[in-house]
Amino acid sequence: MLSNAQTRSISPENFTGEKGKAGMSTDGPARNAARELGQGWKVSPYVHIPGKSTFTLGEIEGSGAIQQIWLTPAPLNRTREMIIRFYWDGEETPSVECPLADFFCCGWQEYAQNNSLMVNVNPGSAFNCYWTMPFRKKAKVTIENLNDSQCTIYYQINYVLSDVPENAAYFHAQFRRINPLKAKDVVTMLDGVQGKGHYVGTYMAWEARSRGWWGEGEIKFYLDGDKEFPTIAGTGTEDYFCGSYNFHRNGKYTVFSTPYAGLVEVQPPHLYEKAGQRFGLYRWHVTDPVRFEKDIKVTMQALGWQSEGRYLPLEDDISSTTFWYQTEPHAAFPKLPSREELLIKPIEVKE
Repeated sequence: MLSNAQTRSISPENFTGEKGKAGMSTDGPARNAARELGQGWKVSPYVHIPGKSTFTLGEIEGSGAIQQIWLTPAPLNRTREMIIRFYWDGEETPSVECPLADFFCCGWQEYAQNNSLMVNVNPGSAFNCYWTMPFRKKAKVTIENLNDSQCTIYYQINYVLSDVPENAAYFHAQFRRINPLKAKDVVTMLDGVQGKGHYVGTYMAWEARSRGWWGEGEIKFYLDGDKEFPTIAGTGTEDYFCGSYNFHRNGKYTVFSTPYAGLVEVQPPHLYEKAGQRFGLYRWHVTDPVRFEKDIKVTMQALGWQSEGRYLPLEDDISSTTFWYQTEPHAAFPKLPSREELLIKPIEVKE
C-alpha cells in the first residue's frame, strides 16, 4: 500500500537524518582509513563517547515513529554502565531509561544470541530493536557513559516521518535491580504507572544465590486499582517465560529463543543448579498485551525448594526491564541505581 510517509535514518554518517545529507563527512573518526578514497567512503561509521558524559544519538523534529535501531557497543562488558534514554515530544524526564545491556536482553554484559521479533542479538555483538516508538512533535535518544573511560558506539536509528494515529500510545521502558532481595519480599518490576495503556514485555537478569531450582515464584499483574490481590497471577517463573519444568532437557538447563519468549543465558552453562548461576529471560506480550485503563503494578516472587516439599523464599540478585505503552504524561520513574549499584561482579559459582 502506498503512503505519504517519508523514510529517514540517523547514524554517525547523518546525525540529523536530513534528506540527501548522508555520507558527507570529511573529518570523521575513520578519516585516516578513508584518506585515499575521500568523502563518501565510510569516514564516520561510529562515535566515541568520553567517560562521564552523555551523547545525543539523534533528535527528530516532527511527527512519526522510530521503527528499528541497530547498535553495537564497545566494550561489551561495560554495557551496564551505558544508559540509553528516550524522550518524546520535548518531555523533561525520559520515557525510557535503562542500561544498554538490559534494554537489548544482555544483562550480564556478555553476548547472548536472541532471535525474537522485538529484539535480536546477532554475531558478533549486534543489538537490534524493533519496538515501534511513535512521537508527535519530537524524539530524542541519548546514551550516558557512566564509566571513567571512553566507549565506542556504532548505530543506526531508522524512522518514518508521518502522521501518528490519535490512539497511538507512547513507548516506555524501565529498569530496576534488587541485590539482594530480602527473604519473603517480592520483586516489584513496575509500579506507579498512571495513564491508559498496555504492558508489552519483560526481560530479567537473574542470579540464583542458593543451590537448586530458583523459579517457583508467580508473576502478578495488579490492574486499575487492584490492592491485596491481582487480576492476573501466573503459575511459576519458567511458566511465565513460556517454558516448563525448570527449563530442563536431558538433566540440564536448555537455552532457547523464540519470537515471543526465551531463556537466552545460562552462566556458566556446564554447572547445574549451583549457587551463583546466572540467567537471562525475555517474554514479549505482542499478541497478548496486558491492557490497563488507569494504572498497573507488576511483581514477581522468588521461590525455590527446601526440605519436606516446602517453598524456599530466595535472596537473589534480580534485575528487571519492563516495556509498555501508555498515554503521556508518565509518572516519575524511580531513581536509577548508581554506577556502583549497577556493576556486575565476576561470577562466583559455589560448587
